[in-house]
Amino acid sequence: MSQTQQLVILGATGSIGLNTLDVVALNRQQFSIFALTASQNWQKMAELCMCHQPHYAVMADPESAKQLQQQLAKSKCTTQVLVGVQAMSELAAHPDVDVVMSAIVGAAGLIPTLSAVEAGKKVLLANKESLVMSGQLFIDKVQQHNATLLPIDSEHNAIFQCLPVALQGQQEALQLAKGGVSKILLTGSGGPFLTRDIASLKDVTIDEAVAHPNWSMGQKISVDSATMMNKGLEFIEAKWLFNCQVSDIEVVIHPQSIIHSMVQYQDGSVLAQMGNPDMRTPIAHALAYPKRINAGVKPLDFSGIADFTFSKPDFTRYPNLQLAISACEMGQGATTTVNAANEIAVAAFLQGQIRFTDIYRINSQTLDATKDVKVHTLDEILACDSLARRQATQLIAKVTR
Repeated sequence: MSQTQQLVILGATGSIGLNTLDVVALNRQQFSIFALTASQNWQKMAELCMCHQPHYAVMADPESAKQLQQQLAKSKCTTQVLVGVQAMSELAAHPDVDVVMSAIVGAAGLIPTLSAVEAGKKVLLANKESLVMSGQLFIDKVQQHNATLLPIDSEHNAIFQCLPVALQGQQEALQLAKGGVSKILLTGSGGPFLTRDIASLKDVTIDEAVAHPNWSMGQKISVDSATMMNKGLEFIEAKWLFNCQVSDIEVVIHPQSIIHSMVQYQDGSVLAQMGNPDMRTPIAHALAYPKRINAGVKPLDFSGIADFTFSKPDFTRYPNLQLAISACEMGQGATTTVNAANEIAVAAFLQGQIRFTDIYRINSQTLDATKDVKVHTLDEILACDSLARRQATQLIAKVTR
C-alpha cells in the first residue's frame, strides 16, 4: 500500500461524497482521489474534478458523461471520463485503489460495492441498501475475500466504536455475548414529526418531510427519516454488521441527535458515542481507522446542551419502522422487497403522486404480495428487487389523491 491511500468515492456528488471530500481536503498527505462517480449531476462532478483532479470520473448516465467530458475538455482538466455501472465496478476493484467509499443512495450502489468487496478493498459503507438487500451474501463475500468493512452511518459507526476492540470489524466471529455485550441501542431522532398530530400526517407536504431538524441529508434519506424507515433499514443493517439477532437490537428515540448510538454490557455499563450531528466524524473515523484524523468538526460544548431525552418509538406514528423490523425477522426476501418498495414509494411521494401516509401502505401491501419470495444468489436478489418495484409501481398507479 502506498503512503498516500488512493480513494474511490461511489456517489461523489451526494452529501456523504461531498463530506468525504471535505475530510480528504484536510488530510491530503494521507489520502488522494483516484476516482469519483455520480449518476447525472455532471455540473457538480465537473467542479469536483477540477478541484480534486481524480484520474477517473464515471457517470451512470451516458448523456451526463458526454456533457462532463465536454466541460472538462474546455477546462483542460485531464480526468478521464467513463460511463456506466461496469466502469464504476472496475474502478472500485482497481489494483491501485486502497479505499472505496460506498455512498450511492439506494439499490444502485450494490453492484459496484460488491465489486470492491470481491477485490478485498477497505470498504466504507454508507450504502445501507447493500446489506438490506443482500446481507448474508454480502457478509460472506467480505469474509471470503478478506475485505475490510467499516460502517459510515453515524449510528453503526457509533456502535462499532463502542464495541470491544476484539469485536470491531470481525463479522465472521462476532459473538456479542462472549464480548460481554447484552444489547445494541440504536438511536434515532424521530425526525420532524415526533410530536405532530398523527391524524395530520396524511397532509404532510414534501417541504415538511425533507426538513430534518438536526441533519443535512438528501431528499430520499430525509423522507426515510421522517417515516423512520431509515431507522428500520439501519436496524436490518445492524443485524448483519454485528452478526446479531433481532432481539439483540433496540431502537431508542433521542431527539437531540447527540448520542449517535450505544452498547449495553452485561455488567450494567452502557457505552455511548457522542458528537455534534456531522457526518464528517464517522467518515474520518473510518478513513483513518484505527487511527484518528482531523474531521473539521467542532467538539461538543456540554455547557450548551440543555438536556438529553429518550423514549420508545411509537409504531402508530412510525409504522414503517415496525414493518422493517418485521421484514428483518422474516428474512432476506422480505428485506429486499421492503427496501425496493420504499424506494419507489418515496420517489412517488417526492413527485407529488401519493400522500406521505401512502408510503407505508405501498410498502406494506408490496410485502404482503411478495413475502414468500426466497432469495439466496445475487441474481435472485436482483430479481426480487425488480419484482417488488413492479408491484409497488402498480399499487401507486391505483392510488387516488
